[in-house]
Amino acid sequence: MKLSRVVLVLLSLIMVSCVDNKKNTQEPFPNTSNRMKKKVVYQVFTRLFGNTNTTNKPWGTLEENGVGKFADFDATALKAIKDLGVTHIWYTGVPHHALINDYTAIGISNDDPDVVKGRAGSPYAVKDYYNVNPDLAVNPANRLQEFEALIERTHKEGLKVVIDIVPNHVARKYEGLTNPEGIDSFGAKDDTSVAYARDNNFYYLPGEAFKVPEWKNNYVPLGGSQNKNSDGGFVEVPAKWTGNGSRLAQPDFNDWYETVKVNYSIKPDGTRDFDSLPDAYANMDYKAHFTFWENKDVPDSWVKFKDIALYWLEKGVDGFRFDMAEMVPVEFWSYMNSSIKMKKPDAFLLAEVYNPSLYREYLFKGKMDYLYDKVELYDSLKHIMKGYGWTDHIHTVQSGMADIEHHMLRFLENHDEQRIASPEFAGDANLAKPAMVVSATLSTAPTMIYFGQEVGEDGSEDAGFGSPSRTSIFDYIGVPAHQRWMNNKKFDGGLSTDNEKQLRDFYSRLLNFTINSDALMGQYQEIHYYNKEHTPSYDHRIYSFVRWSATEKLIIVSNFDAEKSYDINLKLSPDVVEKWALKNGEIPLKEQLYGQFNPSLKIENRVGYIPLQIAPLQSFIFKLP
Repeated sequence: MKLSRVVLVLLSLIMVSCVDNKKNTQEPFPNTSNRMKKKVVYQVFTRLFGNTNTTNKPWGTLEENGVGKFADFDATALKAIKDLGVTHIWYTGVPHHALINDYTAIGISNDDPDVVKGRAGSPYAVKDYYNVNPDLAVNPANRLQEFEALIERTHKEGLKVVIDIVPNHVARKYEGLTNPEGIDSFGAKDDTSVAYARDNNFYYLPGEAFKVPEWKNNYVPLGGSQNKNSDGGFVEVPAKWTGNGSRLAQPDFNDWYETVKVNYSIKPDGTRDFDSLPDAYANMDYKAHFTFWENKDVPDSWVKFKDIALYWLEKGVDGFRFDMAEMVPVEFWSYMNSSIKMKKPDAFLLAEVYNPSLYREYLFKGKMDYLYDKVELYDSLKHIMKGYGWTDHIHTVQSGMADIEHHMLRFLENHDEQRIASPEFAGDANLAKPAMVVSATLSTAPTMIYFGQEVGEDGSEDAGFGSPSRTSIFDYIGVPAHQRWMNNKKFDGGLSTDNEKQLRDFYSRLLNFTINSDALMGQYQEIHYYNKEHTPSYDHRIYSFVRWSATEKLIIVSNFDAEKSYDINLKLSPDVVEKWALKNGEIPLKEQLYGQFNPSLKIENRVGYIPLQIAPLQSFIFKLP
């Protein structure tokens, strides 16, 4: 979930004071060495993955358009995902969120279409944090047990499980029907007569009733289909602040009107009602952070979310993706993440943070493992793929984050971003091949792909609330290219087109190489600028760099041009030749992606030379013996 960057910056600056933003030398981040290997995260929208229904009626019901289930992730499906070169699965949309379906027979109240986006609902409007989406279960009454079985199957295939926690907001109709004994629901003990109280879970507008937004752009809930609750009369007295911070009793249509903002004990004027974390803790481990908070009186919302995280760890979850983390104070993350790490030191903690000036604050003081690298590398690669960016900027990004590069998860798709193959982005999934090679091999950080990316899904469906170019997260819908690969749950690509098969083969080769490479957890140096200066015909549509460790040396070059081949004598700069202690003579190279072109590296007068022709959108990963 995203706001405009300007709004994000303003909200974040209220809550967070930034740590020193200085950069260190470009060496691998501490704890990155040959003891570790790259991680690859497969983000899958759980309700869409196993859906074989191809009807795709706009605003279609579950019965009309179908829905995937936990059970669809059987041993065959999970093995196919692992064989792609995946180490972690992020099951998106697991917690029970507001949706339009009738589960009153098992004690779940119906949700109001006036405060639900789409028919299947936003996964970021959570209704019950101690249970899972009933749509995803074969038997909704046993939905939690079915998810527990999925965790067990996933682990049996050698994969780790990641789920969402959305700390900034909850559904307007949060109920917490299945809280463990002794756990109160959000807001249950709030003093609603005041706008703010330290241990209230929400912010209020005393004396004002919530009003449904004025619909825009010809929007009507459920596309205008009949529903007795779709009457503009959702009752909330007093009104609460909306999830994105709107303090209006009637939020705008473009606000996150289906959610309410959680109070972390930041007063309406921006001052804080909790202890500050001293700057020195940026250099301390999670155990020191845990000790700092252990005997302190922390706000009620902090405790509630900590308890939620520990509950899911007990169920076997291996980590979390935290939605809109920068909208929550960094002290909370110190408290939350240190509690998680005390329970599970190897927990995988990924946060959505978009403001680069806050990266180090949330990593070092907030004790996050990884942040989205959205506004730096992703945006740069997107511009290059669209034809107006230069590869020169890739090294600018990498060098600017040298001290934190291990923590900046790289991706080209996720549920918030446009599909690469959509006309609004690149129009052809093959245009991402060089960008994918660079994204996956440039750093020691994890790589993430979004389900369907590996077969060129274009996100063109008119789903209802969701708009084309992004596979809808709000609607019941089928995902056509993915469904062809799924092949009626054989998960073998039996119905895929030749291009889709070739694309998935490319992803499999690349990702499997990355999770087995020692050099990719070692050092990086660009050779791009040396080649721009000394190599005829080399230009800003090519990018080249080297990666190495004590046991492996790689030379990587990618051509981002979709039309032009380049005949170049790629050069290894003298400083790299010296660092690698290469002697004059010829060294045979082994190409790691397809292995069909294995030239020699000639060392002469402290410079290396590799004569090669690189075709449009082609990449080479050369390994020295």
